[in-house]
Amino acid sequence: MSFNNKNSGDADEKSEFVIGRHPALETLKNNQDINKVFIQDQLKADALLEIASIARKKKIIVNKVPKSKLDLLADNQNHQGVVVAVAAYKYETVEGLLARTEAENKDPFFLILDNIEDPHNLGSIIRTADAAGVQGIIIPKRRAVQLTSTVAKTSTGAIEHVPVARVTNLVQTVKLLKKKGIWIFGTDMHGTDFRKWNAQGAVALIIGNEGKGISPLLKKECDEMLTIPMVGHVQSLNASVAASLLIYQGFTSRGN
Repeated sequence: MSFNNKNSGDADEKSEFVIGRHPALETLKNNQDINKVFIQDQLKADALLEIASIARKKKIIVNKVPKSKLDLLADNQNHQGVVVAVAAYKYETVEGLLARTEAENKDPFFLILDNIEDPHNLGSIIRTADAAGVQGIIIPKRRAVQLTSTVAKTSTGAIEHVPVARVTNLVQTVKLLKKKGIWIFGTDMHGTDFRKWNAQGAVALIIGNEGKGISPLLKKECDEMLTIPMVGHVQSLNASVAASLLIYQGFTSRGN
């Protein structure tokens, strides 16, 4: 879900704004807390017609507005002619993530993001997580990017399908997960070759900060560290790229 929490007189103070055609469609199909749909007047496109049609079938107000209005609502981001006002995003709890996997009778496969700061990285990670069947993502409340419009737009709608929990203390959260029988894997320059990682069973994978990696206290809680071998001149990968490689190794080893 693409969010912009800029307040507007046309939407409730607790509204967030979804921007872009694909995120808007995903929101209309999967989100029940929609207040209004704003579509650029005199702009004709099949995607916009579909958005308007779905909204009207769900008895959601559709307002035709000038581009300048959408620019304001979207904080000058590329809105592609549509903005959807929705109720403020509700984060999941860790207990909720565990309850979901229990209800589905599946072993948990969670991601824990240790202070990811770049919204594009978070959005890309959410998109990969959705594709690979990750059942939940855990992020800290402080010193990390939250669910912003850039995050959601980069996820291209995947944010509607992957629950995200926010916690005050990642170390305490990891300790809780370990008590629940979940194995914790971290990422580091030194560790087991990620291609040998067997992610069967209940697991959680920690992806560290773009520059600092995983914090020392969190690293101490890991059951095993994984590394991505590199032979090039640049001995580092973008956080979302590294996460994608590791997530898909987990996905493959789990027999999916």
